[in-house]
Amino acid sequence: MNHYEKNLDKNKANYVPLTPLTFLKRAREIYPNYEAIIYEDRKYTWNEVYKRAVKFASALSKIGIKKGDTVSFLAFNTPEIFEAHYSVPMTGAVLNTINIRLDANTISYILDHSDAKVLVVDRQLHVEVKKALKTLDKKITIIDIDDKNADQSKLEKIGDLEYESFLNTGDENFDWQMPEDEWQAISLSYTSGTTGNPKGVVYHHRGAYLMSTGSSVAWNMPNRLNFLTVVPMFHCNGWCYPWTVPMLNGRTICLRNIDIKKIFELIDKYEVTHFGGAPIVLNMITGAPESDKKKLKQKVYVLTAGAPPPSIIFKKMTALGFEVMHVYGLTETYGHVTQCAWNDEWNNFDEEKQNEIKARQGVRYPNTEGVVVLDPETMKEVPKDGKTIGEIMIRGNVVMKGYFKDKEATDKAMKDGWFHSGDLAVMHPDGYVKIQDRSKDIIISGGENISSIEIENTLSKHPSVSIAAVVAKPDEKWGEVPCAFIEMVKDKPVSEKELIDFCKETLAGFKVPKKVVFCELPKTSTGKIQKFELRKQV
Repeated sequence: MNHYEKNLDKNKANYVPLTPLTFLKRAREIYPNYEAIIYEDRKYTWNEVYKRAVKFASALSKIGIKKGDTVSFLAFNTPEIFEAHYSVPMTGAVLNTINIRLDANTISYILDHSDAKVLVVDRQLHVEVKKALKTLDKKITIIDIDDKNADQSKLEKIGDLEYESFLNTGDENFDWQMPEDEWQAISLSYTSGTTGNPKGVVYHHRGAYLMSTGSSVAWNMPNRLNFLTVVPMFHCNGWCYPWTVPMLNGRTICLRNIDIKKIFELIDKYEVTHFGGAPIVLNMITGAPESDKKKLKQKVYVLTAGAPPPSIIFKKMTALGFEVMHVYGLTETYGHVTQCAWNDEWNNFDEEKQNEIKARQGVRYPNTEGVVVLDPETMKEVPKDGKTIGEIMIRGNVVMKGYFKDKEATDKAMKDGWFHSGDLAVMHPDGYVKIQDRSKDIIISGGENISSIEIENTLSKHPSVSIAAVVAKPDEKWGEVPCAFIEMVKDKPVSEKELIDFCKETLAGFKVPKKVVFCELPKTSTGKIQKFELRKQV
């Protein structure tokens, strides 16, 4: 043992487990009277948010919720789900946020698999939730969220308890405890499984803390920012921003539903500076009628993640006054772990080249130890040539603890000391990653690998195309060929032949779609195109 190890031990003075719960505690102590949350006519200061979270934690504790229990939330972006990111872990329990668009069978599966003791649910979701509860064998405490900003005339009561009444059974002086171990679970999120049942992804306090600090650095987030909740807080815990924003004494403006006119109104009214959104949301913003738009008073910073956005989206958003940064991540990595960090020398490139670079997934976040593109067979790095395809693999403290009750899946995902993302990508000479496809979305035609994303980007440049999705269509001769599904821009009709000819101008012949289908594309609640539904059609 050397002198740097001898008699220099961890103790309570020099080692405190990392947890984002400290961010709310600090905000309340330093900025008690600053506005923290705004939702329609409801406004709470940090002092009020803290007291509400503590009282709810106390109320949960009184009904027996303790360390290691699961508390589920099925809620829109309202103050209740924001508060849950603190109140639930204050008891030592684990917060399970559930996708509000899931069907009854999947909701029932999650409540059962997660061993949920409590379900807090918005009454607007009563139809599917009541069906789900009928198939659930175990007893679960149901707490309703009554939101007067939703039309409640047809909303049925689900539980015997109501959120505000239940909260008021708690003690605002409740002596809640910080976690003794930063590896302790803080939340449980279920992946949107396209085949089979969804998997439960477990986050720990350490990862949630580090994602919050890493996000603020990577996005240059200032103190006192105004943050609009466009990303659902059930999705990767809102990319962890319910924990990040209090650290910066920022205001959170809640948006219950995606409404583009409302987004512009809130940006204008509350001088919104930051929000995140899937490419589909950006598409809706740029394609909105002029009557719904408002001229921005200040620059608004936007993060986009999900399916790689077509480069044309960046051009359209910039024209409106938004500055978009592309990020990449997964549920298993607490949200985004790479960013397209901008280099000033790229300002000399023409606009098309700049937008092409912006569409890359980029380089690792400051809180992420490793993001590489490896050959999944040899586990060696692919050449940095922008052409050779490998799989994105990730290593660091913001990789999940593992899959809940699924050691086999966890071991497979973490094989050889890297988290295997399942996303196929190339590495450019400058070290920037660019996704080519999900491993299951790559099209293999006559032995050639075709990136569906490349075709989608090409189609999206056509003025009549609002959204494009491309999947493999079985073909007797080639095995598979590309098939395009198109949502058209309103009042700008286009034919199948016109789009195919448009693709022929820039794409190799074997990459050109052999069929074009016009329809409304199936999407998840976070705006991802459900390609598995499209594959069923072909």
